[in-house]
Amino acid sequence: MPAVRIDGLEFDFPSSWNASKYDDWEFYRKKFAVMWNGIKAIDLLAVDPDRTAWLVEVKDYRAHERTKPSELDDEIARKVFDTLAAMLPAKLNASDAQEAKMAASVLGAKRLRVVLHLEQPRKHSTLRPRAINPADVQQALRRLPWRRRVVWAPLAGR
Repeated sequence: MPAVRIDGLEFDFPSSWNASKYDDWEFYRKKFAVMWNGIKAIDLLAVDPDRTAWLVEVKDYRAHERTKPSELDDEIARKVFDTLAAMLPAKLNASDAQEAKMAASVLGAKRLRVVLHLEQPRKHSTLRPRAINPADVQQALRRLPWRRRVVWAPLAGR
């Protein structure tokens, strides 16, 4: 069973899935991200047996609160765009065989799902308020021009 650890959270996938922590890829860090300033990465890539590619962004605001909640949709959209732009170069040029294989798997997908895994404080308080309304982020992401090709599947945190 593939397991991927991101910011202290562990994501377990069935053994039939292919999953990888994309922002740790050597190709991303040493080749793609250095092409110019500001290139971003989604946290996690996964492809299921039905050839659905899952791009997962993980946000944990239980320990570190968000200062600009209104920009989360733009941040995620940028990370999705940059990550997808890296898949063909990674498939062709990654020196790590697993990274090239994962990129090829994403490129061969029949469907694409984007997931926001959001963790927030359980209790609202003045000191640690819930800065993000998951429904607002989902609505903002659905307004993006290319959203018709992507199904947004947010996982609202606690």
